[in-house]
Amino acid sequence: MFIKKIFFVFLGLIILSSTTNAQFDNLLKKAKEKVKRKVEREIDKGMDKGIDEADKAVKEGISGSDKDKDKDAGIEKKPTTDAASNNETTPVVNSESTNNQFKVWSKYNFVPGDKIIFEDNLSSEESGEFPSRWDLISGNAENARLGNDNIINFVGDGTIVNPLMDKESYLPEVFTLEFDAYFDKEAPLRSQKYELRFFNGISVNRVIPNSSKRMYSIGIGWNKVQMHTLGDEIQKSYNEKKAWQGGWKHIAVAFNKRSLKLFLNQDRMLNVPNLGYKPKMFSIGAYFDKRHIKIAAIKNIRLAKGGKKLYDRIMADGKFVTRGILFDVNKSIVKPNSMGVINKIVKVMKKHPNLKFRIEGHTDSDGNNAFNQKLSEERAKAVMDLLISNGIDASRLEFKGYGESKPVDSNATPEGKANNRRVEFIKI
Repeated sequence: MFIKKIFFVFLGLIILSSTTNAQFDNLLKKAKEKVKRKVEREIDKGMDKGIDEADKAVKEGISGSDKDKDKDAGIEKKPTTDAASNNETTPVVNSESTNNQFKVWSKYNFVPGDKIIFEDNLSSEESGEFPSRWDLISGNAENARLGNDNIINFVGDGTIVNPLMDKESYLPEVFTLEFDAYFDKEAPLRSQKYELRFFNGISVNRVIPNSSKRMYSIGIGWNKVQMHTLGDEIQKSYNEKKAWQGGWKHIAVAFNKRSLKLFLNQDRMLNVPNLGYKPKMFSIGAYFDKRHIKIAAIKNIRLAKGGKKLYDRIMADGKFVTRGILFDVNKSIVKPNSMGVINKIVKVMKKHPNLKFRIEGHTDSDGNNAFNQKLSEERAKAVMDLLISNGIDASRLEFKGYGESKPVDSNATPEGKANNRRVEFIKI
């Protein structure tokens, strides 16, 4: 009897142990599944957040919260500091990769006008507000940031803006106009277009006063420019060798009494001997399908009054002053679209082998004096090195930097500062 009791007790312990182990295994399995589900939920949450943020970035394309100011036109700088060390940024000379870009612009012959009469790099604007130096003809526009760039963002299709000037007719008989336009890589069939007008209103054409003929706007696409003039359509396009990537393109217009030329990056797209009328003002519009195109924007707008031909200026004044040699911010890296001026100087020096120049760099008064002095020296030397690399003998060149010590205009206005940021070629 005693043995039987022991047997049943032992059997009960085995069953209990088996049941307990089974329950423990079951609990352990449930715990593992719970942890796994939690991890998966967190991963999904993270992925959803990442997708949402990426989608938001694509949809918005711009940011109004970044307060950095990136001005990249003319001999311009604002010394930046490292928050930890409080050391000023050191100017950087041209790199080999940057020099290679110049080959693409080797035939570029656009030369900006002598004196800047309007410039807006949007550096002092507040994101989300309407640009303070512009007027709205139609649509909606606002200040914004795209990467490190201050931009005028065209919020709606058909938006047109024009600069606020002190008179209605402000374009001289010889002028140059430059700006950068953004082309969205998502544009279907490259449908995004900017419209440049030299007359008031929103129409693509307007009757020339006291004439039966019309003025026509200029349509600028990613690889195509077209307009009408005196009843005939002028159209030019090209095919890019590389796959379309989108991004910024530089538009440069030169008008001389009756003729007009337009460049899209390094390519001359229009060469009109007789425009048929004298432009009095300008406006810039954007046309795009918001269902597919997220960003339409412009930046670095500059209007300058023209002057004599380069060689005539040198012979008459003993020097050539240019605001058309541009640099990266706080650096001495020459921008590729400066090659119009560089190419002209090279051509003149090769045609007149007795010409020798001292290249002088000048800045505005923003920033630290010592930094400005060093930066102007570095930039003057960078220009000299570029001329040498394009076949000019070093014995015909020298350089000097003057920083902010020799202003030619007031530093109280954007145009005045832009005129002070310059490179001078002094005949020696």
